[in-house]
Amino acid sequence: MDLQTIKQYDKQYFMNTYGDRTNVMFTHGKGIYLYSSDNKKYMDLLAGIAVNALGHAHPTLTNAIIEQTKKYIHCSSLYYIDTQAILAKKLVENSCANKIFFSNSGAEANEGAIKLARVYHKKKGNLNKYEIITLEKSFHGRTLATIAATGQEKYHKHYDPLTPKFKSIPKNNIQALKNAINENTCAFMIEPIQGESGVNPLDINYVQQARKICDDFDVVLIFDEVQCGMGRTGTLFGYEHFDVQPDIFTLAKALGGGFPIGAVCAIDKVASFEPGDHGSTFGGNPLACAAGIAVIDTLINDNLVQSGNTVGNSIIDSLKNVMTSCVLIKEVRGMGLMIGIELTKPIAKEIKNKLFDQGFLVGSVGENILRILPPLIITIEEGLSFVTALENALQEYIK
Repeated sequence: MDLQTIKQYDKQYFMNTYGDRTNVMFTHGKGIYLYSSDNKKYMDLLAGIAVNALGHAHPTLTNAIIEQTKKYIHCSSLYYIDTQAILAKKLVENSCANKIFFSNSGAEANEGAIKLARVYHKKKGNLNKYEIITLEKSFHGRTLATIAATGQEKYHKHYDPLTPKFKSIPKNNIQALKNAINENTCAFMIEPIQGESGVNPLDINYVQQARKICDDFDVVLIFDEVQCGMGRTGTLFGYEHFDVQPDIFTLAKALGGGFPIGAVCAIDKVASFEPGDHGSTFGGNPLACAAGIAVIDTLINDNLVQSGNTVGNSIIDSLKNVMTSCVLIKEVRGMGLMIGIELTKPIAKEIKNKLFDQGFLVGSVGENILRILPPLIITIEEGLSFVTALENALQEYIK
């Protein structure tokens, strides 16, 4: 079906939560490329917003999904599910977690983490510990609880009154954390690398001090790794950059390589869910977990985390080199293949559109920040071709 017809259907039948979309419809993908209905090829440097870690149509992932659909797709967690147990085992063996619960999305995983932290305290008899501290400029999801946790006012619009007992503090300010903690504090929930606000890694010393403070006051430390987990930052999990271990961390996005799945990952100390405390009809279904197994096996067996880190460092170094001669680039920041490019002028959307015209898909945050989250299979040559295209796109704005 042609693009114009689909646009008409979309306008007539779909709730418009995304505004005017980019004027393209993709028909298929291969590797790091997507192909449009008018046969144009695009380098996908957004990866479905950090979802398609293995790119498009990766044979290991697609074969795992196909083979599982031939067996069965869903049966309910009333019964034992082989892929669910195997994926949980793989996540535990490769992380600090001891127990896993599967959901369908990042927002659900974060809801599960919030519930788990509160359950942990309630079962210890700490009935007054229910408040969750988060950071300003954070993003934790679109449900009522996770938008309350999100430290950005624009996501709160229209939804007052928000779910109570959440408060946000400035990032990298240890005194603000100390001031915020009281006898009601249940958990401190952070993204080690904030994604939706423009790729902002937290300071290592801040995270390490926060870990100690949480220990001192029996506060559960939750890492939201929905975007930065699964090899995105050059380590399998984001917390590895900070030489700390969270009590709970959440995953989604890249975990299924494009198939919806989320995970709540917890250490034994706080893994307090018992029968009836939590659940999910679709969470941990055989198909989603088969996809997750294929993704984690491929990341590890093909050394994609290490190679992604190498390529990411090359891209970051090249962007910083461009920055030395281009006054339009204010800062380049990120880890691995999670990269933010802050501009000195409010032209991010214009540059994004120019790159689109040249066959590069990137994201923009606000008016000044470009964000790239390429598949981990990207090569150095492909990454540097983007840097060249960006440099060319910026040239006409230099006066």
